Amino acid sequence: METLTLRPGEPDAGKRVDAWLAGQVADLTRSAAQRLLEDGRVTLNGRPLAKNYKLTGAEALTVSLPDPEPLDAVPQDIPLDVIYEDADVIVVNKPKGLVVHPAPGHPDGTLVNALLYHCGGSLSGVGGALRPGIVHRIDRDTSGLIIAAKNDFAHQALAAQLQDHSLARTYECIAVGGFREDSGVVDAPIGRHPVDRKKMAVVPGGRPAVTHWEVLEHFPGFTHLRCRLETGRTHQIRVHLSSIGHPILGDEVYGKAVPGLQGQCLHAVALRFVHPRTGEIVELSCPLPEAFQAQLRRLSQRR
Repeated sequence: METLTLRPGEPDAGKRVDAWLAGQVADLTRSAAQRLLEDGRVTLNGRPLAKNYKLTGAEALTVSLPDPEPLDAVPQDIPLDVIYEDADVIVVNKPKGLVVHPAPGHPDGTLVNALLYHCGGSLSGVGGALRPGIVHRIDRDTSGLIIAAKNDFAHQALAAQLQDHSLARTYECIAVGGFREDSGVVDAPIGRHPVDRKKMAVVPGGRPAVTHWEVLEHFPGFTHLRCRLETGRTHQIRVHLSSIGHPILGDEVYGKAVPGLQGQCLHAVALRFVHPRTGEIVELSCPLPEAFQAQLRRLSQRR
């Protein structure tokens, strides 16, 4: 059981505690927050709070999170856009909105469930029961290429390439604002946000993170970028661009939502890796999704 101490601030005064909790604890929905309150797992000075309790903004709340219930990843017939596949690896163009692996709040309907069905259970076990085959992840609302390993030999070889940066991952995105330079690097450590546990942030003592960016096209108030990851931290491109004042268009967590646009304009457009068995260089790419292209067309019309 994990115990947290959470402190709302003055801007939170008047908010219902169940809604506020859902915004503070990773993977906690409002209904799950209500269950915690009903079970007496959220206390103030040792006294359980009701789910409709209104915050004053000066509390120190104690939250006791129960141990997660075990999940089983099961095969599910979910369509996949397979870009490359052989006996060792499979590369998929993941659509926006598809979660990569089962987790609390997303027990099924994930890429892992789809891969288990498509590959007939032939996936590496290095990632554990809930992440079979998964070498690296991309966010739910990020689309594009993701590679999975079909056996432990391939998984270990690809994981080593992630460590030495020979597995190259290239993204395209639309960033808010204009850039004076044509290219640059954001080298800033990333860790859990000190207040909002659902977010990551550039923080002292965080894990090293390096993002290379290059301008593809300028628009009034926006910029089309290509980004290359040197490291692969959670939400890395989103956090890094936001930290330099250029959040990704449509990013509801690190920027702001855009009416009619679900999720951020961020797409994993290319992969380059050394095939774990043959030693040959494999270079793959996929087109930008239609929603991304539509945003580029709209921005072009503003000129």
